[in-house]
Amino acid sequence: MKLLTFKGGTHPPEKKELAKDKTLIRMDPPQFVYVFLSNHAGAPAKPVVKEGDTVKTGQVIGEPGGFVSAYLHSPLTGVVKKIDKLYHPVQGRPMEVVVIERTNEDEWQLLEHPDWESLSKEQLLEVIKKAGIVGLGGAMFPTHIKLNPPAGKNIDTFIVNGAECEPYLTVDHRLMLEQAEDLVLGVKIVMKILGAKKAYIGVESNKVDAYEHLKKVCSDGSIEVVLLKTKYPQGAEKQLIYAITNRKVPVGGLPMDVGVVVQNVQTVIAIKRAVVDRKPLIERALTITGEAINNPMNVIARLGTTIQWLVDFAGGLKENAEKLIMGGPMTGIAVNRLDIPILKGTSGITVLPHEAEPIKKPCIRCTKCVVSCPMGLQPYLLYLLGNKKKYDQAVEEGLMACIECGVCAYVCPSKIDHVRVIKLTKKVYQALRGGKK
Repeated sequence: MKLLTFKGGTHPPEKKELAKDKTLIRMDPPQFVYVFLSNHAGAPAKPVVKEGDTVKTGQVIGEPGGFVSAYLHSPLTGVVKKIDKLYHPVQGRPMEVVVIERTNEDEWQLLEHPDWESLSKEQLLEVIKKAGIVGLGGAMFPTHIKLNPPAGKNIDTFIVNGAECEPYLTVDHRLMLEQAEDLVLGVKIVMKILGAKKAYIGVESNKVDAYEHLKKVCSDGSIEVVLLKTKYPQGAEKQLIYAITNRKVPVGGLPMDVGVVVQNVQTVIAIKRAVVDRKPLIERALTITGEAINNPMNVIARLGTTIQWLVDFAGGLKENAEKLIMGGPMTGIAVNRLDIPILKGTSGITVLPHEAEPIKKPCIRCTKCVVSCPMGLQPYLLYLLGNKKKYDQAVEEGLMACIECGVCAYVCPSKIDHVRVIKLTKKVYQALRGGKK
């Protein structure tokens, strides 16, 4: 069987064996949760609760603070202890967080809407908005916006991203095996919203069991399950779209420009839960893994649960634990504290042992970064231009097309961290263009 793929990329050690055969465990709710008002891309939510308020599980505690924003819901039945500030791992600075203490078993406040099959596109989008659903693969972009492209952008294809190409992480693999029926129903709901005539679920070849299982569940033929070559970053939107449809998203463009919308496996399941079960987004599945955690596993945890609570549930850290990452090692965020809560986009907690710091050397012009770049860029050149503060020239060379996947840094024999400089160069260029100092 020919495996679908794209040009470039690399194949880092998968490390999936640590947790891929561990079935999902639903964790008991913690005593406290810490829910960031900035739990999505765009403007932070505006709190609608105050200290001392009692809240039910699923009750709205934050409303959208702008067009690109999302609702927040209480993950517990309890009392709002305070609205405080805590270090935000994505924003890199203290941000407002709603602290809720659990006082009772879950008493749900469900979403209110008629049977989903009778709902129009606009009504379904409103349900998804009210449920607070965002991209659960990591981007956290509000889903109700992504599923409502502007006039003139006709969507004929919907793709579910089941690649899970990030090393170590296995939660989407487990969801495809354990919640395939929910996933398929979610796909049909999204197809109704988009008016898409075709849907694909893309699964990497290192998850053949999930591929075969989904093929059986999708036996009616309305959704096609396709097998992708195991390669990083196969799950990046543009690479996934090309591999499955042979369509190229233009530089600076979006998938909707080529008639496609892509959503992560868990996002689609969350849509089903909201639309059919009337449950807003108050929890997510994630992988707790790495060679320096005692019992790697896949769990379902309430949003706002601290890393400490998750690590303890997984048996604690090993003595050689040195690096803790929210997400996976290629695109995740390294953190140095355990009191940070998980976000809607936290797909995993990866704990790695001590490794000798790589010795960085000058670029030897080997072109490995060029050959491996999935966007066809010249990372060594972007790195050079960024360091020399030649921002306009860097943009001309494709700076803004970089998807920050980290392939260039991974394959570099000189251990140059191209991505760090490229990210910084983007931020400086955007600040200068916006007239900021």
